[in-house]
Amino acid sequence: MLYLGRVMEMGTAAELYSNPRHPYTRALLDAAPVPDPTVRRERITLKGDLPSPINPPSGCVFRTRCPYAIDACAEVVPPLETFESGHRAACIRSHELDLRKPLA
Repeated sequence: MLYLGRVMEMGTAAELYSNPRHPYTRALLDAAPVPDPTVRRERITLKGDLPSPINPPSGCVFRTRCPYAIDACAEVVPPLETFESGHRAACIRSHELDLRKPLA
């Protein structure tokens, strides 16, 4: 998954769908339509300012839209960390967040 030209998350399709590690991936998954119109689900709705690709925000480029952003996200460009089975994500909070379920 790319956001403003930066890799946010990489992995197999099965791993990305079953265990997203980056809030951007979770938001993309939530935006996909459900084939059954009677099924309703909670989803992350992105708010905040759309950053300029010409002048991206400091730190994590997704932080201005991220519902989990903290002050440190503005200071640190998150490294692409490797998790189980080669799954990789660039989020300083990926170890503490459970993104398998949508934001309540």
